[in-house]
Amino acid sequence: MSNEKDTEKYLLDSIRLAMGNARERKTWPFGAVLVRDGQVLARSVNEVDALCDPSAHAEMQAVRAAAKALGSTDLSGSVVYASGYPCSMCYTAMLLAGVEKVYYAYSNEDGEPYDLSAARGYDEIHKAPDARHLPLISRPVRDAGEDLYEVWQRQVAQ
Repeated sequence: MSNEKDTEKYLLDSIRLAMGNARERKTWPFGAVLVRDGQVLARSVNEVDALCDPSAHAEMQAVRAAAKALGSTDLSGSVVYASGYPCSMCYTAMLLAGVEKVYYAYSNEDGEPYDLSAARGYDEIHKAPDARHLPLISRPVRDAGEDLYEVWQRQVAQ
C-alpha cells in the first residue's frame, strides 16, 4: 500500500471515529489516529463532554493513549491523522511528544461556519502577551531554601 493510500485510509478512519462521536454521543465531531511504523498505537475521539475535561480533544487523547501503551512520552517517528485542523494545545502536545507529522481532513475554513475552527488559539498566541484575552502575569516568587528548578535538575541527572 502506498503512502498516499495509507494517509487516505487513516484520515477516513479519523473521520469515521468523529462521525460516530457526533452521531452516537451527540458531541464534538473530532477523531484522531496515531500511527508509528505502520502500527496504529491509538484511535480516539473528542471526549471533552464525556470526561468534563476541556483538554480531552481527540489528538490529546491519542497522544495520551499511545504514550501509555508504549510506557513512554517519546512518540518520535509517529504520525497523527486528524479529522480536523488541530488546535494550538493539541499541536503543542504533539510537538512535545515528538510526533513527526500531522495530516488533517477538515481545515479551519471548513470548520468556521460551524464554530469548529481552531484559529482562535493560534491568533491569541501570535498576539503580544499584554494584548491577549487571557493574561499571563509573571510574579517571580521563590520559596526559602533550595530552588525548585535546581532540585529538579539534580533529580533527573541521577
